[in-house]
Amino acid sequence: MGRGGDGGFPPEATEVVPPPAAATGEELEEEESINQKRKKSMMATDFFWSETDEPHATRRKQILAAHPEIRELFGPDPWALPQASESQIVAVVLLQTWTATYMQEVSWPVLLAVSYCFGAILNHNLFLAIHELSHNLAFSTPIYNRFLGLFANLPVSIPMSITFQKYHLEHHRFQGVEGFDMDIPSYAEGRVVTNIVMKVLWVICQLFFYALRPLFLNPKTPGLWEASNFIVQLGFDAVLVYFSGWKALVYLVLSTFLGGGMHPVAGHFIAEHYVFMKGQETYSYYGPLNLLTWNVGYHVEHHDFPRVPGCKLYRVRQIAPEFYDHLAFHTSWTHVIYKYITDPSVGPFSRTMRKPKIIPKSD
Repeated sequence: MGRGGDGGFPPEATEVVPPPAAATGEELEEEESINQKRKKSMMATDFFWSETDEPHATRRKQILAAHPEIRELFGPDPWALPQASESQIVAVVLLQTWTATYMQEVSWPVLLAVSYCFGAILNHNLFLAIHELSHNLAFSTPIYNRFLGLFANLPVSIPMSITFQKYHLEHHRFQGVEGFDMDIPSYAEGRVVTNIVMKVLWVICQLFFYALRPLFLNPKTPGLWEASNFIVQLGFDAVLVYFSGWKALVYLVLSTFLGGGMHPVAGHFIAEHYVFMKGQETYSYYGPLNLLTWNVGYHVEHHDFPRVPGCKLYRVRQIAPEFYDHLAFHTSWTHVIYKYITDPSVGPFSRTMRKPKIIPKSD
């Protein structure tokens, strides 16, 4: 992370006290046990509670007052984005489906390797294309974005595009609000994920937590669009298995699972809102993986202006650098995952939470 040394924190003074020369093995074990307990006690046992509103709405007003020309970036680009997004999504869907049809002939180790090194990137790209479409940033007509979302969902193999939109827009509207922002881990996760082993398992399986958490904490009644998403996806999966065998479907499911877990492109899940610098709850990443992930790394800018398509988010920072240059940012999603796992002070509770001031209408 930038602005504060390697990993995002200002260098901290650490006192290293060597054991006495004559220390016994039992004394050394006792000292190590004390050190481990001290490190474990560093991990937060509750969220960072804020009495203020989420920061993006306020900064949005300030930026627009200083740079009203940013409004010109709002909405789908009639010349660039629809064509670019359509062609990119179609190309990735076709490429991933074509790759899946060849998996029946390969060994399981090869299938696993291709899933992680290739398929995971493509499916994560489609997941973030669905994120872009959830903000209606391919077409001005919302229903067209939904149809394209159903298509982008196909190689992901799990129906999620419609449900994701509902919860993701609430994440923007109620960032950090208890009971409504389903991007925040549950108390159960925070109480169980307290050591390196559990953190590793949590990172590997974080897509399951993202998928199941809303069903338990903020369930919504499914509608016609959810049913359509399910039927279209089930039909695609069935046709793929019929013509290409089970390995084709396994490849797609593995690509989704691996691409959302212990994989560099999945680092943004943790990088975006986990508190690595006290007082800042959203972070950007300006590295090369943005090229594969619809510029989702420009996350502060995205929350400030969710109506600006990913291909233009860099322009927000160019136009209003005085609002962004002082903020901490990540330089490596891989390092973010490493730091989350190894740093005893970071865990599921490293998120900013706030009490709801209003009760939004139920779905």
